[in-house]
Amino acid sequence: MSDTILAAEPMIRLAAFLSVLVVMVLWEVAAPRRRRDIPRVIRWTNNLALVVIDTAILRLAFPILAVGLAVMADDRGWGLFNNIAVAPWVAILVSMLLLDLAIYLQHVMFHAVPGLWRLHRMHHADLDFDATTGLRFHPVEILMSMGIKLAVVAALGPPAVAVLLFEVILNATALFNHANINLPRPVDRVLRLFIVTPDMHRVHHSVDPRETNANYGFNLPWWDRLLGTYIAQPAKGHTGMDIGIEQFRTPRDLWIDRMLIQPLRGPASGHALDPRITTKGQRD
Repeated sequence: MSDTILAAEPMIRLAAFLSVLVVMVLWEVAAPRRRRDIPRVIRWTNNLALVVIDTAILRLAFPILAVGLAVMADDRGWGLFNNIAVAPWVAILVSMLLLDLAIYLQHVMFHAVPGLWRLHRMHHADLDFDATTGLRFHPVEILMSMGIKLAVVAALGPPAVAVLLFEVILNATALFNHANINLPRPVDRVLRLFIVTPDMHRVHHSVDPRETNANYGFNLPWWDRLLGTYIAQPAKGHTGMDIGIEQFRTPRDLWIDRMLIQPLRGPASGHALDPRITTKGQRD
């Protein structure tokens, strides 16, 4: 079973990624939430080029990725769930929840540590917010994130199917919650009880650092609510808020060469521990 999952992983992930991306792009064209300020050709070509670079570097840097490590852990008896007797469905469900919590905590860490914020802020420096923003991460951050994920998988020993499901769902929800789509407000209000919605995550991409350092969840919304990092709505509203960070506000900063050197440019202001920032939660 594990070998079958490992062999099918690339095609499953690619098919899911392309399907969700196409649906989100068509939805954005048909029912956008916000007016587009930057031409799509500039942002999409550079954001998608970054995906190609990230994927190539990841494959070259790591001989084995998360699903493969889960298969290896199962074969060698590594990790929690390979050493305790629980029902398979329990191991799958708990593994997916703990992996999601790990991603949340990693996201908080990349906002809190100035050196890590320099890497992560490239994701926030996009001047518009759409599905391709969910693909825009610095290659060094991608490498560090995979290292953290592999460490979590080694410690948990999750079933390979749990890791594959988590990876596919996380990629799909990242495209969904970054999409510039206009969900009816009552639908958003109910949906965000179970999944991070575009309106919930868009707050995180506000230029206001108090809002940037909130709503860290990519998939499940519960960690933000439980750990006090949830803000329901942006102060200026979704159509009035400015997207991005205080630095890198020109269209030229959206080109891939500028994105790759952003960690080396300017001060690391705006991180979660910046003394100028006080994050305040709001309730629906």
